Amino acid sequence: MNNTIGLVSLGCAKNEIDAQLLLGALREAGYAISPNPNECGVVIINTCGFIESAKQEAIDTILEFAALKQARVVGALLVTGCLAQRYKDELAGEMPEVDGALGIGGNGEIVRAVEALMRGERYFAFGEREELPFEGSRMLTGPAYSVYLKIAEGCDNRCSFCAIPDIRGRFRSRPKEKILAEARRLIEAGAVELNLVAQDTTRYGEDIYGRLALPELLRELCKIDGLRWLRLLYCYPDRMTDELLETMAAQPKIVKYIDLPVQHGVGKVLREMNRSGDASSLLGLLEKIRRMIPGVVLRTTLIAGFPGESEEEFTQLCEFVQAARFERLGCFAYSQEEGTPAGERTDQLDEETKRRRADIIMETQAGIALEIAAGMTGQTLEVLCEGHDKQRQEYFGRAHADAPDIDTKVYFTADTLPTAGSFVTVEITGAEGYDLVGSIK
Repeated sequence: MNNTIGLVSLGCAKNEIDAQLLLGALREAGYAISPNPNECGVVIINTCGFIESAKQEAIDTILEFAALKQARVVGALLVTGCLAQRYKDELAGEMPEVDGALGIGGNGEIVRAVEALMRGERYFAFGEREELPFEGSRMLTGPAYSVYLKIAEGCDNRCSFCAIPDIRGRFRSRPKEKILAEARRLIEAGAVELNLVAQDTTRYGEDIYGRLALPELLRELCKIDGLRWLRLLYCYPDRMTDELLETMAAQPKIVKYIDLPVQHGVGKVLREMNRSGDASSLLGLLEKIRRMIPGVVLRTTLIAGFPGESEEEFTQLCEFVQAARFERLGCFAYSQEEGTPAGERTDQLDEETKRRRADIIMETQAGIALEIAAGMTGQTLEVLCEGHDKQRQEYFGRAHADAPDIDTKVYFTADTLPTAGSFVTVEITGAEGYDLVGSIK
């Protein structure tokens, strides 16, 4: 068996950071890392286990590589991430195709696990979830110019539909000094955009400093030379304080973009989700944010088909979407998760109803998003160039309104040849669906 390691990482940006720390530890231990997981001595499958579709993707990927292992295309299989944590007993006892698994708290044992698999042994370690490493050398698997930076882990919000607290453990902030040190390393390595992530970024500091310390962290990050864009993801509506909004408005390096998952727009459903607010309070918050941060772009996530959601409540959710006019919006059909209060309810809706309602929300949002995109014609935007589309014969990138991996693109023509990671000024000449088109000014 060769000593080359391959990795497939599924799920969110937070899970991607965990995968990069795994690879960094293995690289420091002397292992060769291959970008192609085929023909590797050990393949690590870093899984997501948040909702049913993510679990199915993880299982399908495990079985895909199990077939390659049986055909002797790859060597041993090591499963890590949320699925490994959530279903540790099943992985160890019911999937003989898997040679090892590390739960969230077992990631620090990655080198020992790979050494064991290389010897033909099985290796399973889980540990306490709170032992998940924050620190270490990251082997970046994406572009060096745009990088995710984790500021906290775990969650204490206990939304009734969510299994994350049971998978990832209690909320725990990362010390500010550690975050700033990593930010400097990433910027020295070429990062111009840092995207802050956690299960709840707005709670940062409450556990270790006794206060909501995100605004001061943002101000310190903005002092680092070489940083151009600082983006804030995964905010919680209840903790959008005046200090946070004032900081975002005052700091030019903080892009005017907030990812604010509100989950629903009806008070009764929100209470049953163990969240606060209603349509009136949420619309008031959005109005306040837009007033305090002119030109801000707001992204949200909604859940359609929550247990007991009536037709009237769904209609009210549609009306909320129309009134809120989020610039970016995604909607999931509710996923019934075992071990959660919502998952144990007896008033579950059928899958067809949940999917239909999610589709209606997205259709409602499509009209809003297309109207917003069309209204951008004639504006001039700063765009972070990401590459060249050979089929379109155009360059593409993202404006401040677009987070990596999830949002739209700006396509543009250029007489000179911009490099990936450079900033260009683009005059918008039109829209193609959700994407903008233009030319370098």
